[in-house]
Amino acid sequence: MAQAHGIEAEGLVRTFKGGIRAVDGIDLRVEPGEIYGFLGPNGAGKSTTVHMLTTLLPPTSGTARVAGFDIVKEGPKVRTAIGAALQEAALDSLLTGREHLNLQCALHGIPRSERRARSQELLERVGLTLAADRKVGGYSGGMKRRLDLALALAHRPTILFLDEPTTGLDVQSRSALWGEVARLAREDGVTVFLTTQYLEEADALADRVGIIDHGHIVAEGTPAQLKAQIGRPTVEATPADGATPEAIARILERFGEPTGGSAKGVAVRLEHGVSDLAGIVRALDSEGIKLENLALHAPSLDDVFLAKTGRSLEGAEEEEAEVEA
Repeated sequence: MAQAHGIEAEGLVRTFKGGIRAVDGIDLRVEPGEIYGFLGPNGAGKSTTVHMLTTLLPPTSGTARVAGFDIVKEGPKVRTAIGAALQEAALDSLLTGREHLNLQCALHGIPRSERRARSQELLERVGLTLAADRKVGGYSGGMKRRLDLALALAHRPTILFLDEPTTGLDVQSRSALWGEVARLAREDGVTVFLTTQYLEEADALADRVGIIDHGHIVAEGTPAQLKAQIGRPTVEATPADGATPEAIARILERFGEPTGGSAKGVAVRLEHGVSDLAGIVRALDSEGIKLENLALHAPSLDDVFLAKTGRSLEGAEEEEAEVEA
């Protein structure tokens, strides 16, 4: 049985009309208190997976337990344990932020005597105290996303599902939401299942990452583990005036095999990793070779995605909306 604050899925499948398998037999496990980043382009199956785990969509086959409860047989218990901020926030433009929170607290059965304090606590947590009594119709996109997060937390869930929570937000709003999500996991022990298309988001927040493509999980591990699978870092040297690429190449090739670099630079994949860098600098200096720039390139999650799927993550567009219609 899944632990009380965790998530488990085995052979989870969702087939839509026409035989389209949006989710094609995935297995996953999210530990209590963990931030799990679910990466993939539109159409990969991210939102379909979240909709099944949150009981909004029944699986075609397979099983899953969320907070220890079966998503098919014990849906009401699952919904009591979780909070969810999905892609489309269900907000009423004529209500204020405070009214939204009071209503949400009432719907979750929080006693009237506690609603005011709980609403105020959540408004402060997401930075909406100054806008609390303004109608939501006048909120910015970032403010709406933060209010949606507060609504998902009203009943103190042990597991939080966030489906692409920062899509379309400016850098400041995105950073503020990241900080709150990290705090929830670190201080409150909330388990977070985060779907995203942003590599930096997964890298900054997630304890572990799962990459889904065409309904399959094609890679899983910590960001560091996934990057290590791709290989060693590369170093690229750009010659200054008077230095030739050929001379630089002869030195760099002592430390690794040549790889693609910029038009003006020379690059090698380091045999021993970052520890080779000091030796490269000494060798170049001993030969009197002057550089315009020396750059170290570590593997990224985008490199991981490219290696696992044959395409880059950002900008990849599929027709998930049509599949899920």
